[in-house]
Amino acid sequence: MPKNKRPVPRKSAPVPPEDDELLAAALADLALTVAEQEDGDLAALRVSEDELHKLVRNALRKKHDEVLYGAVERTRYADAGAYQLLRAAIEEAAATVLLRREGAPTMEINAFMVPMFVHSQGGLDESVQFQDGAAFEALVASFQQAGLESAAAKVVLISHAYDFGEVDRITYSHLNDMLRDAAASMNERKLVATPAIERSLAGWDPRSFEAGDTAVELRFLLGFALKRSDDPFYQVPAEEGAADAYFDQRMARYVSWTEEAAPLVARCLAAPAPSELHFLYQDLFYGAKQQGMDELAMLQLMSEVGAVLGAGQLAPEAVQATVGAAAEGDELLLRLSLAGADGVVLATVDKALDVAADLEAEIEDLRDALATLGITNLVQRA
Repeated sequence: MPKNKRPVPRKSAPVPPEDDELLAAALADLALTVAEQEDGDLAALRVSEDELHKLVRNALRKKHDEVLYGAVERTRYADAGAYQLLRAAIEEAAATVLLRREGAPTMEINAFMVPMFVHSQGGLDESVQFQDGAAFEALVASFQQAGLESAAAKVVLISHAYDFGEVDRITYSHLNDMLRDAAASMNERKLVATPAIERSLAGWDPRSFEAGDTAVELRFLLGFALKRSDDPFYQVPAEEGAADAYFDQRMARYVSWTEEAAPLVARCLAAPAPSELHFLYQDLFYGAKQQGMDELAMLQLMSEVGAVLGAGQLAPEAVQATVGAAAEGDELLLRLSLAGADGVVLATVDKALDVAADLEAEIEDLRDALATLGITNLVQRA
């Protein structure tokens, strides 16, 4: 599809109610309208936003993943602002469910994840994970004890460390069904079936590590938090300074939690000794997934850079690195070129770049990563 062109729904005939392609076009078109109205009439904007959220909820309810993913892909090629807006709206709706009952406060359940990289000799063994019941119970309780979730909430954790393939195969509607499974289980005193959650446990992708290999593996802890939608614990202050303090305090609690919880997580994973756990930040499902993807892509890029240095027996301080955005077909890339002291390019290494990414922030992250290898001469292409 051409870039920077708005997808236009056909107007010669009414949209069939179950035509995925046309429904995706209509949803993408509405997202573009909302993006265009953000600096305009507030009343018109609210009407368009309400219609957008309604269409998203309907697609989730009907399990029309093709519509949702198709609409996101259309806006990706048309307008970065609309793409970012629509993707955020779909991800929030997929990862959060409101539960309303007459005469009772509105409840909210959301899915959160803790991404982590496990460094070990030989790698993890899926067949022996989560057999330490005491460690698992203590780990679940730690989220509230450490102040990561409200003391008034109900928090559950899946006794499984998801690999990236399993997380990536969970679609928007699948995640929404998992939330409903979890809510039903948490609200009932008896055991209830949780087919969507069971379906998510597809198993890890095949291992490629030998017993003596140094393994670095991305894993996710997946949990659910059920709470009142007006729980003050989760209310971010409106004033900017107070909001910054709120998040700073939460980050400090999270850092403390990682130090205390690491031994419990290692016991749950039956991680071979010696092993190290490096936690990324706890976030809602899609934010955590993106963190894991970004960090994994950076580690892969750094591995390629290390291989170039080793193959050429190059001193890192003599390497000249140049970075900038590039495109191959419809894909946007962050392209790193490595040259020797004579200026001859030795290799180029690419990292996928989202169209809504902050290019300057991506380059600063790369600069920090290269510095760990001793490469400090990094120039941005104009």
